[in-house]
Amino acid sequence: MVNPRGSIYSQLQKEIVRRLRQARQEAGLSQAQVAQSLGLSQSFISKLEAGQVRLEVLLLLRLARLYGKPLEFFIPPQEGPQR
Repeated sequence: MVNPRGSIYSQLQKEIVRRLRQARQEAGLSQAQVAQSLGLSQSFISKLEAGQVRLEVLLLLRLARLYGKPLEFFIPPQEGPQR
């Protein structure tokens, strides 16, 4: 298995979690408030924002709705050919 350090994946993951944290802060919510709204633990939200747990698409959709952001906000544009 290839080490993902420095890979495009790790750069993308860092940007997504940065945007998650930014959106939460712009919405004026604490991690505890987000966790309570979604029925999750504050610890899980903290790990999510630190990139320590995998972000599932359905959870991203729920977070986007909670933060009042479109899904596109969280996914930075990618360079290179589109498939």
